[in-house]
Amino acid sequence: MLELRPNCECCDQDLPADTGLAYICSFECTFCADCSEHYLQLICPNCGGELLRRPHRPTSKLAANPASIKRVFNPALKAALARGARAAALPLGQRLPTSTSTLMVLDLLR
Repeated sequence: MLELRPNCECCDQDLPADTGLAYICSFECTFCADCSEHYLQLICPNCGGELLRRPHRPTSKLAANPASIKRVFNPALKAALARGARAAALPLGQRLPTSTSTLMVLDLLR
């Protein structure tokens, strides 16, 4: 079952479980539509995988299967991307695992 993380990792925008504006990769890194399309070009900056629209969970199912409340936020990511850094340009072997996505900006700025 998907975690349905509550926010964009890039800009911290709230992304409720029933929204159609969330994008995820296969590791469930979560981004809003604006960051996914305009900054990330639909490529996850953590793993290099494609970002696809996250399915929403019907409201009737949320009580028994609640969305995650754990927020993952990397405030330096959007700033680095706005300056022209491209996560997708990094060779796959140089990207950090999703569990260390907060540190990924260091690789972007090299």
